[in-house]
Amino acid sequence: MSLIKRLEEKPAEKKLPKNQEPQIDPYVELKMKIQNRVIEDLDIDFNDIADSNEELKEEINGILYKHIEEESLNMTTHQKRKIKEELLDEIIGFGPITGLLADEQVTEIMVNSADKVYVERSGKLTLSDAKFKNDNHVLHVIKKIVAPIGRRIDESSPMVDARLPNGSRVNAIIPPLAIDGPSITIRKFAEDPFKVDDLINFTTLNTKMAELLRICIEGRLNVVVSGGTGSGKTTTLNVLSNFIPHDERIVTIEDAAELQLPQDHVVRLESRPSNLEGKGEIAIRDLVKNSLRMRPDRIIVGEVRSGEALDMLQAMNTGHDGSLTTGHANSPRDMLSRIETMVLMSGMNLPIRAIRDQAASAIDLIVQQSRLMDGSRKITHITEVQGMEGDVIILQDIYVFQQQGLDNKGKVKGEFVSTGIMPKFVKRLKEQGINIPTDLLS
Repeated sequence: MSLIKRLEEKPAEKKLPKNQEPQIDPYVELKMKIQNRVIEDLDIDFNDIADSNEELKEEINGILYKHIEEESLNMTTHQKRKIKEELLDEIIGFGPITGLLADEQVTEIMVNSADKVYVERSGKLTLSDAKFKNDNHVLHVIKKIVAPIGRRIDESSPMVDARLPNGSRVNAIIPPLAIDGPSITIRKFAEDPFKVDDLINFTTLNTKMAELLRICIEGRLNVVVSGGTGSGKTTTLNVLSNFIPHDERIVTIEDAAELQLPQDHVVRLESRPSNLEGKGEIAIRDLVKNSLRMRPDRIIVGEVRSGEALDMLQAMNTGHDGSLTTGHANSPRDMLSRIETMVLMSGMNLPIRAIRDQAASAIDLIVQQSRLMDGSRKITHITEVQGMEGDVIILQDIYVFQQQGLDNKGKVKGEFVSTGIMPKFVKRLKEQGINIPTDLLS
């Protein structure tokens, strides 16, 4: 057979395996009919309903039960219960992902398309059973998430960062930027924020490292938590923030408010995107500048990504000791290089030497966090920024995680090791009356 003949022939259709065939919900029309009846019975805006409203939830539950009994005569009790649960999730919660949001084992939810919803459990990604009806269904859930906090998403503004009522971080992106349909990524945070003991139990760090970091925070050292995407930077930042004394005034600055601090004297600031006319944007950098006028004892920036790095360094250098932030980088040295780049993004035409001087005098400690190949999160370096030598910033590791391969279950083996070198900040803390036990550094 000629090549042209073969190309002209229609290829045989490939049949998907049964477990991959798109599943059609046989009760779609019934559920839509019942849902519309519930909306008619309750004269409220369903975008304003919160999961925590138990009284309203019970009322909707009763109305659903009544309509399901009226409409579904030939159904089993199990089928009726399943329809009621799905409708309740749709009306009160966030549709098919409501159950995943309630699952404590799930740390991240990724909606790639209407029928592909992935989750992360114990650092591993798996395809879940959750499915949306179509792209419009996904878009409806996105709008339900962003509307209560005054954010919007449409063709003119097809990306949005938001948060759920429990503080979980949401990123959504829609066509034309998302080719396969609207996409949602939710980074879940525990309802009860992790404490340092939790990180010790997760083997993210050991007790000596935790105690050293507690002393450094109480001693007002400026700390940068560095790491890759999904390495646990925000969780560690939140834990470190818990060490700040309760009698200090803290100002937190974030794109989407995630930090959950137990202190009473906290002012939480959140950036704002531009409106439909492209006006009204309040960037992280604007908030950092404004925070200096708010008499903060500590400034915590959720993440530095751009020109706000310069303002953060200046704040650390002008009396706001003990400030904290995070940044994306794969090592402490990379973090300093990233800060140089971000300062240049501020538009200030500063020489590299001047930027390095600023960084070396502002930052005392870099805490490097990594997600390892088995999905576990580890603090791989606690590194002191010791100052300048010529044109180079001098770094000194205090603790490192030494990886020793994998065990027979595929888990990373290794240990946290102190380098035994006395940090320069020990003298500074001693002048404040804070002594670091020698066993923490041995």
